[in-house]
Amino acid sequence: MLNRASAVSRTRALALAGALFATALVAGCGDDDSATSTASKPAPNESEFPAANGQTLDELLASTQPTNELVASPSGMVFTPGSNRFGFGLFTVDGEQVTDGEVAIYAAHGAKGKAIGPFPARVESLATEPEFEAVTTSSDPDAAKVVYVTDVDFGQPGEWRLLAMIRQDDDKLVATRLPSLKIGPYSKIPDVGDKAPVIDTPTASVGDLSEIDTRDPHDTMHDVNFADVVGEKPVVLLFATPALCLSRVCGPVVDVAEQVKSEVGDDVAFIHMEVWKDNDPNKTIRPQLAAYGLRTEPWLFVIDSDGKVSTRIEGAFSVEELRNAIETAS
Repeated sequence: MLNRASAVSRTRALALAGALFATALVAGCGDDDSATSTASKPAPNESEFPAANGQTLDELLASTQPTNELVASPSGMVFTPGSNRFGFGLFTVDGEQVTDGEVAIYAAHGAKGKAIGPFPARVESLATEPEFEAVTTSSDPDAAKVVYVTDVDFGQPGEWRLLAMIRQDDDKLVATRLPSLKIGPYSKIPDVGDKAPVIDTPTASVGDLSEIDTRDPHDTMHDVNFADVVGEKPVVLLFATPALCLSRVCGPVVDVAEQVKSEVGDDVAFIHMEVWKDNDPNKTIRPQLAAYGLRTEPWLFVIDSDGKVSTRIEGAFSVEELRNAIETAS
């Protein structure tokens, strides 16, 4: 089952104040002077950060100013050799989300590996139009607001260590370490190009939607059974639990999917799949997650009309990212 206790303990140690944005359960990101900002922001220029030039992460850290005021944490834990979408959150030590920072990631294989980077990160807003923001999201002061996203090429499996370099308003650079990652493979989780496992997903025919949906109000993504539509049309399959997600990211991403569903119409099937059996975190995960080999949440799979995965994202994503993923699948 999802290891909630160890995930929460690890993330709280990282964020010091309990801000959640990592491993099995996620949260948001920018600069502490504008923590309420939720606008997307393009990545800064690579030239604004020092080149790795064969240095180790320790050497890069020594060449700038380490910070004890900011904490960065990955928004997922499943990465494979090669190029990966790398999402992360940035927080103050008080747990406040930093929503518009200028950040670049550096990575190195193992303790003594040479660093690669910088990989400047764009800021993807998790905001939706007001009519698609659930009470589950709006009533949660810790709900994720943004996710930082870049692409990192993990050239080989094994342990990779990470450093985030942040440019402050006075152009001073500060740096903070992220938790190390174990790079795949994760063969049970369907990847881009793989056939999506065919699963039965519960629909509104259960009668009481609270059995299959913890969002308030319930979303509209329970009309069809995945097994009945996969291979017939593109499918957006979202594993998330808005009311029970310690990461504070599930509510916002279900809102994102609801907005995009309203834009796309019936040409694409949207399915929201809850995580816990009987919506009880003290029980096991639902069998549909087990069929996909998932040990974390939320997860998004966009599947093309041939039944193959065209996009997969662990953690947070924006309206624009989901729109682009559907365009790729169509």
